[in-house]
Amino acid sequence: MNIRYPLIALSILLGSATSAQAQVSVGIGLPGVSIGINMPTYPQLVLIPGYPVYYDPYVNSNYFFYDGLYWVFQGDNWYASSWYNGPWQLTPPEYVPLFVLRVPVRYYRQPPPYFRSWRADAPPHWGEHWGHGWEQHRRGWDRCDHRAVPRAAPLPLYQRQYSGNRYPSTADRQNTIRSEQYRYRARDDLTRQQLQRRGDAGGRHPDPRPSAPVRPPPATAQDWHREQNRQPAPMPAQPQSSQPQATQRPAQTQRRQTEPQDRGSDNRARRQDREPGNDAERPGQNRGRGAAQQDRDR
Repeated sequence: MNIRYPLIALSILLGSATSAQAQVSVGIGLPGVSIGINMPTYPQLVLIPGYPVYYDPYVNSNYFFYDGLYWVFQGDNWYASSWYNGPWQLTPPEYVPLFVLRVPVRYYRQPPPYFRSWRADAPPHWGEHWGHGWEQHRRGWDRCDHRAVPRAAPLPLYQRQYSGNRYPSTADRQNTIRSEQYRYRARDDLTRQQLQRRGDAGGRHPDPRPSAPVRPPPATAQDWHREQNRQPAPMPAQPQSSQPQATQRPAQTQRRQTEPQDRGSDNRARRQDREPGNDAERPGQNRGRGAAQQDRDR
């Protein structure tokens, strides 16, 4: 009797530990990070008023969807995925899109303890939490012009049919299905960067030309307009040669035009000298005839 009760208690503890592990395990053998969130079916996403971001009010996690990607804030870190149940990629706070950071505190279903003293209708104090260096890098992140908020991306509802054993087991399979059934192209530079890291077609820019290096998006609408209206830098002045060709060519052309005329004038003058009766042009001959006449008179 004394031995049987400890064995029963041990079996109960092992059984409870196994069931708890099954509840939090992702259970998918994909490259990525296991963050302890298991979404057995597609989430019930609701659009946050005034923001292009969705959240799930029925899960016990900080679960969002923005610009074609799912975002989760778990264990003081941000994670991103193109499928609702992962795999998840750890994303440094410098590369989390601004509209995700601006989500008010009230929409975090599992807020960390340090959220409690912050206003529910305002975003978390990320600058205070992550420090001055991060806030300088993302200056103005908490200023949002709600008149310039972009339209929310359509939900990838095709993923509803992939749950349980039907959930894609490889990243390549996930990317193939997504490229075939989800035509939306991410607008946010940071979202495209995340998709490119996964090799997902949704991160490709519609422009076939090589795209510029990814830059953090402007913090405010004013910054965006300032970027659009920025004048290009003036082109550097071309070095001038010591003998400009522009001044030499007209002179050469002028000589070519005048030389034939000068030669023609000399030829005409020679022909006039040889013509009979043109005494004025042959003074030497006139002097010769006058001297001969004087000799005959003598």
